[in-house]
Amino acid sequence: MGSHGRSENHFNTDQDHGMILADYPPEKTPYALRDLEFLKRTAASHGEAIGRFASALLDDPLPWTRMRRVYALLGLVRRYGPERVEDICATALTYDLLDVRRLGRMLAMGYRAPSPAPAPESPKVIPRARFLRPASHYAITRLIKPHPPDGGDQ
Repeated sequence: MGSHGRSENHFNTDQDHGMILADYPPEKTPYALRDLEFLKRTAASHGEAIGRFASALLDDPLPWTRMRRVYALLGLVRRYGPERVEDICATALTYDLLDVRRLGRMLAMGYRAPSPAPAPESPKVIPRARFLRPASHYAITRLIKPHPPDGGDQ
């Protein structure tokens, strides 16, 4: 940063945040301005699930406090590639997991999102057993023998 004389652009206004934007390279200006929409667009450009994950991270009353987490997410994209991070983000969103450090550990350990399970086959009709007994076979038809009178058992 160079030193500048006092000018109207140096005062803190809503428009320029009290900084001279010409001092920053054009690719770094959105970071200096804390441009949340820029971060969301950048994340979404790497994948739909990554964009949804970044939007979920920034969905806070004080979103600028969550910007470093989005920077870390973009760092994971650079390190591991958008395909792997897209799969992990989709899995994390399924379970409502919004922890970027956890995503980083999962990627470092080589976690792969489980492939979708094949559709279950329709249940097969089990044929009646060949030796199935009829229900009447199990009915109690025997009478209980009465006890012999006293003394008949000697």
